[in-house]
Formats: sequence, structure tokens, C-alpha cells
Amino acid sequence: MENAKIIEGASDATIADWLAARLGEAMGDGEGPVTITVPGGSTPFPIMELLLHHDLDWTRLVVWPGDDRVVPEDHPASNTGKLRDLFEPAGAEVVTLSEMEAVPHFAIAWLGMGADGHIASLFPNTDPQVDAREAVVRLTPDPLPPEAPFDRISLTMPSLLASDVLVFVIRGEEKREVLDQALAKKHDLPVARLLAAAKQPVTCFT
Repeated sequence: MENAKIIEGASDATIADWLAARLGEAMGDGEGPVTITVPGGSTPFPIMELLLHHDLDWTRLVVWPGDDRVVPEDHPASNTGKLRDLFEPAGAEVVTLSEMEAVPHFAIAWLGMGADGHIASLFPNTDPQVDAREAVVRLTPDPLPPEAPFDRISLTMPSLLASDVLVFVIRGEEKREVLDQALAKKHDLPVARLLAAAKQPVTCFT
């Protein structure tokens, strides 16, 4: 993919610096809110903590979870609750995903990826499509991850593709192999479908 760049061995601080630079550029382009979507899971939150150390106008930031478990926001498995705890003290707004929600254009769509090639909560069994009509969907992974056996709510591929840049943070050799094969169009897992449809710059931190 000509629009994809892989940055090897990136530290959390390196990724946070890169995100801060992109956000600074987006904030410099206008005076309104800057909207991003971010992943859940264990990998992103240390990066977000470092990101918030940067001197930006966080009151202009609107954060959308890329997906969440269908649990109350005070549940330990809730991505949204953790995002609120992190970003709201800095002045940012955190959105609750809803199937009725109108989804904006994102300055940054930040994604992780599972070893099965899923992105957000678009698991292979859900057969996500780049031309899906829905902006947000509720779905059930199959098999359910034992560490989080809950239904999910997720942005769809068209919502993720409505972004200025796509950013992946992927750790581990198994996931890297899945990513490499997706970039080479050697499988049809959700991550490969998204990358094949992406026209914007794609940066992959590994």
C-alpha cells in the first residue's frame, strides 16, 4: 500500500508525540472542536496518559470510543468509563456510542487490531463491509473473548474511513504477521478490508 507507513519499535512516548503533533495540526486548521476516535484495551491507555502531558487545548477535543462493551460506564470492562476518567479532567468531551448517533468526520481514527484481524469490535464473524449503511452497530463476537464476554457496540467501517488519517498501534509478532498479510492483500479479514478501502494516510506503529 503506497499510503501506508510502518514505524518499527515505537515506544509509547514516540506514539504520543506523533498523536500530539497531528492534533496540534488539526487544531491549527480551525477554531472549532477536533474529533478523534480511539481504541480500548490495555495498550492505548498508557499512550493516552502520555499524550495528555502535551500542551494542547484539550477543551477542543472530542473523543469517540471506536467500540465498547455493552455494560454500564462504571463497569470495569467499559472503555467509555475509562476514557471519561482520563480525558474529562483535562477538559475534553467523551462521547457515549449509540446506534442512533450521527457520526462526525474524524481528524484521527486510532485503531488496534486483534490476532484474528478484528478492528474496533468488527470481528470476522460479523462480516463487516466498507459500504455498510449503519454508522454504529451492536453485535456479538463469536467466539466471545473470555476476558470480556459481552455484546459490543462499534463504529462501522464507513465511520472509521471518514477520517483524515488512520493510525494503528499493534504489538506482538502474531499481530504483526496479520497486519503484513493485510497490507499485502493476502487475506480478507476485517483489517484487510479496511486497509484496502483506505484512501487517507495510514500509519502503523509496531
